[in-house]
Amino acid sequence: MSVIFDRVALIGLGLIAGSMAHAMREGGLAREITGFARSAATRDTAREIGLCDRVCDSVTDAVTDADLIVLAVPVGAMGDVAARIAPHLKPGAIITDVGSVKQDVIDTVGPHLPAHVHFIPGHPLAGTEHSGPKAGFASLFRNRWWLLTPLPDTDQDALDRLNRLLVAMGAKTDRMEAGHHDLVLAVTSHAPHLIAYTMVGVADHLRRVTDEEVIQYSAAGFRDFTRIAASDPTMWRDVFLHNREATLDILGRFTEELFMLQRAIRMGDGQQLHDYFTRTRAIRRGIIDAGQDTDAPDFGRTPGARGS
Repeated sequence: MSVIFDRVALIGLGLIAGSMAHAMREGGLAREITGFARSAATRDTAREIGLCDRVCDSVTDAVTDADLIVLAVPVGAMGDVAARIAPHLKPGAIITDVGSVKQDVIDTVGPHLPAHVHFIPGHPLAGTEHSGPKAGFASLFRNRWWLLTPLPDTDQDALDRLNRLLVAMGAKTDRMEAGHHDLVLAVTSHAPHLIAYTMVGVADHLRRVTDEEVIQYSAAGFRDFTRIAASDPTMWRDVFLHNREATLDILGRFTEELFMLQRAIRMGDGQQLHDYFTRTRAIRRGIIDAGQDTDAPDFGRTPGARGS
């Protein structure tokens, strides 16, 4: 592969940015990678493991002369970061982000950026429950979707160039309107995370009654809930606060479905339960057929396994 960007600046050095650094190095996609994290401890760790060519102690140093700037900080912090770096962005630079919410990022980041740069919001549908600069790995994005939500006046050459980088890192890309993205992700990610957090919270309360039996005898379903609920709390706090309407809409629909199932159980309506579970089972097969998971019984649970 050939170099796509001379200098890439990663702002925030967690799982996604770290995985981007590894993937770009593996593919020789950037001549230089600079990085910045708000925490001095995170910057020190990134230096120790050689995550970037240069880890800077100021965000302005990191973005100076960068051709691509990636905002990999919690959604609630992106507006402030954009305001700080705006005067230091070189003409023609591409600014993207990796936030799980898109319309709010557009509303908070866009107004700070100068007219001479290209802002192309994005969201990789990849991750693990791990965080921090040591969590990243080069294969995280392989065969995973990376959604882009370009603005109506987005420069086509800049969009194509960013797209080439994402594909070169192994991702599959698609484009989507920002509001639609937020609704889709409320179904596929945000509401499921909130449900997982809630179920683990219920179990945490119950284990005090059962003398740790809930933890000791966890079945696969609950283990999957705990894996999801182990995700970065700061990131998920911001996701729910900044995608409030779509998440509440989906949670309302979920509550209606739950009440329906609750009534079927109470009434002993086995046929309704069987029909419902048959329909929902097909969704799992669709995910496997789309290559977004495998039907291996221990996927994501084997020692050392890294999946999304």
